[in-house]
Amino acid sequence: MASACFCMMITSCKTPENITYFQNPETVVELVSTQHAIKLQPGDKLSIVVKSKDPVVSDLFNMPIFTQRLGVASASTLATGASTQNYRPVSSEGIASYTVSPEGTIDFPVLGDIKVQGMTRAELGAFIKGELIGRQLVKDPTVSVELLNTGVNIIGAVNHPGRYEISTDSYSILEAIAVAGDLSIGGQRENIKVLREENGAIKVYTVDITDLKKASQSPAFYLNQNDVIYVEPNEMLKRSSTVNGNNALSTSFWISVASLITTAVTTIGVFVKK
Repeated sequence: MASACFCMMITSCKTPENITYFQNPETVVELVSTQHAIKLQPGDKLSIVVKSKDPVVSDLFNMPIFTQRLGVASASTLATGASTQNYRPVSSEGIASYTVSPEGTIDFPVLGDIKVQGMTRAELGAFIKGELIGRQLVKDPTVSVELLNTGVNIIGAVNHPGRYEISTDSYSILEAIAVAGDLSIGGQRENIKVLREENGAIKVYTVDITDLKKASQSPAFYLNQNDVIYVEPNEMLKRSSTVNGNNALSTSFWISVASLITTAVTTIGVFVKK
């Protein structure tokens, strides 16, 4: 009986499979991230700044700088709950942003409506620069375009789920997993879901990061803004998280096994002595 219990313990303690990333590390995968740069879409907020040797001219194409006044409570106000008269004003400056319309356009000074949907940051900057020069509006413009609200959402079996901002033009699912503190030991490596809005519908992609070559070929290896990454828990985590699940994975089960083995050994010892 003790031997049977011991065998059960050995079997139950078996290391779960498929928890290792890149199980074929000898595979050479060529990645061209520039081909997967994030493309602008409706709802994106943009900062576009035009500079030149003549700031008076270039400022005609820049959004106004706004000053936001914020009320910040003093220590005495927080402690006593006093009126707002004890708040001190704090100013915060920034450049007003463009919001891509549902039609995929922005209204740019002088140039008018520009169809930006489907463009990358670099492409939009180059387009505006070309228009300013071509229309002889600015001789030597420098145009910088920044995304202000670009991020992805990571949920499920990761160590730090949440929304994370994207700071680069191309952003892979591996980078997203890294900033989320990696997958937990109970997260499925071979079945990660990426939920993406396309043409008014939600499309679900599956990425297997145990196979780098296979993962890199997925349309969801490089992420789009507002993608939702869902890491499904593996079977071990699912069973251990339920009240009536596989009790072989619970602490109480191992206590019961140890108690049973102790009782069995004691009983056998008594019979041997007799």
